[in-house]
Amino acid sequence: MSTPTDVTRETLAAWPLPESGDSKYGRGQLVVVGGALRSPGAAILAGLAALRVGAGRLTLAIGTSVAAHVAVAVPESGVVPLDETPDGSISGFGLAAASDDLGAADVVLLGPGLDEADEALVMVRELHRFVGDDTIVVLDAFGLGVVPKVPGVPEQFDGRLVLTPNKFEAALLLERENDDDLDLDRDIPEIARRYRAVVTCFGVVADPDGNVWHIEAHEPGLGTSGSGDVLAGAIAGLCARGATPEQATVWATFLHVAAGRKLAERIAPLGYLASELLFELPGVLAEVDA
Repeated sequence: MSTPTDVTRETLAAWPLPESGDSKYGRGQLVVVGGALRSPGAAILAGLAALRVGAGRLTLAIGTSVAAHVAVAVPESGVVPLDETPDGSISGFGLAAASDDLGAADVVLLGPGLDEADEALVMVRELHRFVGDDTIVVLDAFGLGVVPKVPGVPEQFDGRLVLTPNKFEAALLLERENDDDLDLDRDIPEIARRYRAVVTCFGVVADPDGNVWHIEAHEPGLGTSGSGDVLAGAIAGLCARGATPEQATVWATFLHVAAGRKLAERIAPLGYLASELLFELPGVLAEVDA
């Protein structure tokens, strides 16, 4: 493992994002798969975060029961209804309905708003059948918690997989019962190596080649419902613009923290909403990108 790089604005200035395209297709096509009956907002937050960092064309593949409502709530997005179980979870075999969009996507983010592990397992197992050989895949929430039970994921998406675990999910990826003894500097690189993925968790980013980046992440307000969806969406959005998984993950993790810091200064250290992060992302991105 290499010596960790402490990420600052200067670090990012020396690692500029690709030039943005002049059309929505030039800035990438992104599909977010998630948004079950109980939690459509997670997919909305992720999709809007991707647009806020400059992604071009957004499609939300979400549960049939909420599809019409989400289409009205997010007029910037296309919407694909996915079959649901009787309990309102998205069916694991529902991806077929979004096959055209998945096949054309530059990036697929799977997980925000999924709420049933067995159905998510089927989705992750089947995903490689629908995406292109160059499609970047970001797994979040239930979409990543099932990865240890799906043989072949590291090989199927080698070099184009991003995982965004919280500490509990990181323990699941390591096949531990709890996160009591989680050591981010030791264990996040191990997850990256084990799954051939770029991984971000609480300000530590690692890639499969042993590179590690540290982003100062002492913003307690980010520990709020929906915050992780915003981070995953920002990563996917920067990937859609043409950034590598490593670059997109480091940049998005930094921007996520910077947005939280601005809200902490303006509102309070605790109590701001994940949806308010969305309004800060373009500004902090412009400040760093300048």
